[in-house]
Amino acid sequence: MDEAAQPTDADYRTLLAFRSNLRRFLHWSEQRAADAGLAPAQYQLLLAVRGHDGPSGPTIGEIANYLSVRHNSAVGLVDRTVAAGLVARATDGARASVVHVQLTDLGRERLASLAAVHLEELARIAPVMQEIWAALGER
Repeated sequence: MDEAAQPTDADYRTLLAFRSNLRRFLHWSEQRAADAGLAPAQYQLLLAVRGHDGPSGPTIGEIANYLSVRHNSAVGLVDRTVAAGLVARATDGARASVVHVQLTDLGRERLASLAAVHLEELARIAPVMQEIWAALGER
């Protein structure tokens, strides 16, 4: 590593600010999910299903990729979330071995209310995060 690439004191402060704010937001998000009666992973699953680009819904493999978990972990999460009535499995019409995950009406309602408060919180912390990005851009 050459001298120019060495992190400065300001770099360390920027990294700390980024990680602290990110962890604070994630903790806040987990609490909002719990307040809504969901495990944080269930909220993330609902968001992955709704945010997926495509009318059929994501496959289990795509969900595993979105959530950075193993396939079998995604299957278990989907199982628990199906049992809670928040998502449903749907077999692909063209390929019977492919299963897509879709939101139920209840899942859609829960996600919409959680997403709204998350967007409000992100708007609130945006100025701080913009300062951090600007500091990184100056590097």
